[in-house]
Amino acid sequence: MPATASEPRRRPFVTDILGRSDYAIISELIAPNSRVLDLGCGEGELLEWLVLNKSVEARGIELDGRKVQRAIARGVSVYQGDIDEGLTGYPDDSFDYVILSQTLQETRRPLEVLREMLRVGRRAIVAFPNYGHWSVRLSLLFTGRAPRTRCFPHDWHSSPNIHFLTIKDFEELAAKQRWTVERKIFLSGRRVGYFLANLMAEVAVFLVRK
Repeated sequence: MPATASEPRRRPFVTDILGRSDYAIISELIAPNSRVLDLGCGEGELLEWLVLNKSVEARGIELDGRKVQRAIARGVSVYQGDIDEGLTGYPDDSFDYVILSQTLQETRRPLEVLREMLRVGRRAIVAFPNYGHWSVRLSLLFTGRAPRTRCFPHDWHSSPNIHFLTIKDFEELAAKQRWTVERKIFLSGRRVGYFLANLMAEVAVFLVRK
């Protein structure tokens, strides 16, 4: 269920998984023994953890061939592919969850990627850095240059990010597409908080279904 007024505005620190708080949140959202597809899965660390700890049936797609080889070496089923080209190899509802963590802003066609996620998966888990965070706003205001922050550390000319979005942007898109947001979790560092999320949260994690 979406966050409500009864939820505490601040929670204790989230325990990292594999050095990332968003992975810890994602792992909580995924039910044991489910079918999982991870888009932009890197070296397969999260998928390996989910297999070992939640007995999921795991698949992954990664563009970087070297990372694909390392993921396969972990024993994870991963193939090289470009998620911007679609997921035509998978029929509808092939997975219980499709994960896209810290990758949406790097895709060329984010809306099409999200639609494909919700076609092949019953639910989509989307995590992304929030461009509305106060540090981004202040960086742009006081430097007059493309912001560089903890979540956006790259120079403009070398950044992998090509689409910048905020929590409000994603929520408005979900409403326009008539997707159901089942859960939304907002992270600032290793802490969960819902107060002024579009201003205060560094990373957002959404659990969405059609």
